[in-house]
Amino acid sequence: MWHAARIDPGSGNLITFLQFLFIALEGFINTSKCGTVKPRIGLRDYTILVAMFFVASVCNNYAFDFNIPMPLHMIFRAGSLIANMIMGIVILHKRYAFSKYLSVGMISAGIVICTIISGKEVKSTQTIAAVEEEDPMTTLFWWALGIALLTLALFVSARMGIYQEVLYKRYGKHPKEALFYTHLLPLPFFLLLTTNIWDHIKIANASELYELPIVSIGVPIMWIYLLGNVLTQYLCISSVYVLTTECTSLTVTLVVTLRKFVSLLFSIVYFSNPFTIYHWIGTILVFTGTIIFTEVVDKVRQALAPSKQAAAVGDKKAN
Repeated sequence: MWHAARIDPGSGNLITFLQFLFIALEGFINTSKCGTVKPRIGLRDYTILVAMFFVASVCNNYAFDFNIPMPLHMIFRAGSLIANMIMGIVILHKRYAFSKYLSVGMISAGIVICTIISGKEVKSTQTIAAVEEEDPMTTLFWWALGIALLTLALFVSARMGIYQEVLYKRYGKHPKEALFYTHLLPLPFFLLLTTNIWDHIKIANASELYELPIVSIGVPIMWIYLLGNVLTQYLCISSVYVLTTECTSLTVTLVVTLRKFVSLLFSIVYFSNPFTIYHWIGTILVFTGTIIFTEVVDKVRQALAPSKQAAAVGDKKAN
């Protein structure tokens, strides 16, 4: 995705459309057996889930068109734990220990630091309707709009996770079916984005040619990146859907958040993206806050405690 975003920063909708189309076709053949298998979960529930999924995906993708650089995009989305916690309080009326609120504060502070620092160095990423010169206030306005889109996507995704957890408790575990229908039902929505998708298809076709080995055929390199992204995202998304049937929404959010941090660090090293000391401080705060939030240290201690007790009992018997 990074390679594709570098060639065409506004290609998010094209990328999402290809992902949805591929997963829908694969599910139609292997999961629904060409429409012969009836869904276990009601289509009305899937439609609600799909609406939230589609809104979150489009908001995240459009953010690239509003002066949001890739590292900031990934760090900001790491705040999904905060959004999940807030939605849990509002919808499920949950109450949390002080350590939970402390961790949320750390994560929030980390995201704010990274947002402010990245905002100072923001540049326009518009590729279709490029402007020769943008005044600072115009650039700041588009950047703020991009932040608003990311915020909306954050909370919609959190609500979707909670709703998905409720569905699995009600209907049972059907990850492959959920994966199929949540990617099939949104396809008509892409008709609203036809112009945008077609514009970026033309940009992809005009990208540098890459000669395929053995067959010696030149293919626009953007399509190579898009194919690679579709396949890798399929593996990631299908794994997440399986995880949602086995864990709570919060646990799934944690796993996805940590994966994003690994991707972020990889992107910094691989692409030599500018990453100041303030970005590192923000990242450390987010990561540490995540560890505190999930009580990983306490759980490790509890897991090790029985083995220590067993060892102590064994020593007493030996004596």
